[in-house]
Amino acid sequence: MDKVLYVAMTGARENMRAQQAHANNLANATTTAFKSDLEQARSMRVLGDGYESRVYSMSERPGTNLESGTLMQTGRDLDIAVDGEGWIAVTGPDGNEVYTRNGSLQINAANQLVTGSGLPVMGNGGIPIVIPPAEKIDIATDGTITIRPLGENAVEIALVDQIKLVRPEEGALFKGQDGFMHTDNDVPLPPALDVQVRAGYLEASNVNAIDDLTSMISLSRQFEMQVKMMKTAEENSSKAAEILRMS
Repeated sequence: MDKVLYVAMTGARENMRAQQAHANNLANATTTAFKSDLEQARSMRVLGDGYESRVYSMSERPGTNLESGTLMQTGRDLDIAVDGEGWIAVTGPDGNEVYTRNGSLQINAANQLVTGSGLPVMGNGGIPIVIPPAEKIDIATDGTITIRPLGENAVEIALVDQIKLVRPEEGALFKGQDGFMHTDNDVPLPPALDVQVRAGYLEASNVNAIDDLTSMISLSRQFEMQVKMMKTAEENSSKAAEILRMS
């Protein structure tokens, strides 16, 4: 295969993958606590006969923009937003502990505290949090959950559990296909007592719609250029074949 054709093909392929990443970001611009994906690829030298002057594109594991989004006040008791750095520990779809900043919580039919998608929220003891029937639920800044038990004479406050909040080291988490943050080896992180949450708030997406839209326009033009290069390579090959036939 002609090297020019291969180089252009890999460039066009990475342009399409980058377009998908930016399109996904735009689709989640209003998703609570969504972290925008960063598209990235690096240049690799084309090996073979002759001088190694050409390169092709190769994808790497996509990165994630972990900057905090704007905190929005909701006034709802079960809405929490992580204030600063940190993550909320939940049980993922695969049963392993995963991490999110989407604090739109609710109580399911089994009295478990769960996320909006139904995933159990973990307590500091490493088990899902169960909320007894209560007239009122309060979540403190350190994630401690207290309730006023249900009943006519219930006037005392009862301590239920503490939401597991973690503060991983930089680069310790990556976003999985399920949209949650994972550790490389799926080993649960220890609780971090210095992470704080704000009850009655939710974190907005950190997607910059203007930047993503501008990037999509730029990538579209790059894709067109790569396609033109592939057509040029095809034309060069056809002309070379004609010259060889004439000789």
